[in-house]
Amino acid sequence: MTSFGYTLMCEQSGPRELIGYAEAAERAGFDFEVSSDHYTPWLVSQGHSPYAWALLGAVAHATSRVELMTYVTCPTARYHPAVVAQKAATLQILSQGRFTLGLGSGENLNEHIVGEGWPNVGVRQAKLVEAIEIIRELHTGQLVTYDGEYFRVDSARVWDVPDSPVGIGVAVSGEESIASFAPLADHMIAVEPQAELVHKWSEVHEGKSRKIGQVPICWDPDEDVAIRRAHDQFRWFAGGWAVNSELPHPGSFAAASQFVRPEDVSGKIACGPDLDKLAASVRPYVDAGFTDVALVQIGDEQQDRFLDEVAEPLLERMRALASSR
Repeated sequence: MTSFGYTLMCEQSGPRELIGYAEAAERAGFDFEVSSDHYTPWLVSQGHSPYAWALLGAVAHATSRVELMTYVTCPTARYHPAVVAQKAATLQILSQGRFTLGLGSGENLNEHIVGEGWPNVGVRQAKLVEAIEIIRELHTGQLVTYDGEYFRVDSARVWDVPDSPVGIGVAVSGEESIASFAPLADHMIAVEPQAELVHKWSEVHEGKSRKIGQVPICWDPDEDVAIRRAHDQFRWFAGGWAVNSELPHPGSFAAASQFVRPEDVSGKIACGPDLDKLAASVRPYVDAGFTDVALVQIGDEQQDRFLDEVAEPLLERMRALASSR
């Protein structure tokens, strides 16, 4: 059975609002909640970017049932992997075993801010391999010294280690990244509903892992309003991962997406009040064999109404769609 999640989209909402949305999403029946981990929003019009780890600590206290996850954290530039290991262990304890650490090789948008430059994709992935190795070692609770090509750890120990291990998910995009990360991670994260990715990952894990995707939608009683909001705040989505990982500033995303039209956005993102149309957005991921799909409701304006009035019947439709596969 496919699990359906709710995205705490830090780029479009403030921290106190996001905690309220997390509580409402649990009440509505979502199975899990993921949080983006950005320093900067994609576009200026989104207007927010609170610290994801403080947010998730508060959400762990405010909720009791939903699983929690970073979607995704880059443990190679803005954060040293030893620090990520400590944060993840603490959050697993606070959430009483509900946390999964989602990792990725990052975006220039968020990682350049520490002044260390932005390496090519080969270096980024090599650094991520070392980071996962460090996090795994530190989560044993043992004293760790690590001397890699990119990272060093000097006599470090995570003193508060959770009883249940922190599961690690990693964002992948093709065979090379699966070959690098599937042996190191527990779960697969992907931004495209490619059945081949699921197949290759499952070969390594013998089917015993989660395959996690994410889908944006824009519910509103007025379809035209929904399209305008999706275009205003999510037109960067049209650039694709190869572009989005390289651009350094919200202004860069504005320039790169200046010729994206509202109809281009609505052709990729379901917008408006039709719940069957919105629910159908998850079908490509379900058909590709993903076990988990997180929804993004675009924009802050209608989050309360979406969660109070729309989420429950929408979840019913998505679960019915998944069960009929």
